[in-house]
Amino acid sequence: MKTLSLKLDNSVFEETEEILKEKGIARNRYINEALDFYNRYYQRKKLANEFKKASNMVRENSMEINAAFDKMIDEGTV
Repeated sequence: MKTLSLKLDNSVFEETEEILKEKGIARNRYINEALDFYNRYYQRKKLANEFKKASNMVRENSMEINAAFDKMIDEGTV
């Protein structure tokens, strides 16, 4: 486990303290869970961007293949 010093905006600290009282958990546990949540969110967002980039790369080929299938269906060969 790593130890670190952290500076928070006063408003963030106060809101966090209120939440901690409601949840009844330690500040350290809450911050660990928050960072874990944000890390997973960031990884999902990164993966979505990679999928979008890959999709854009194959878009033209997909359109050509769809057009070929449409033509085959229109001609009755499928």
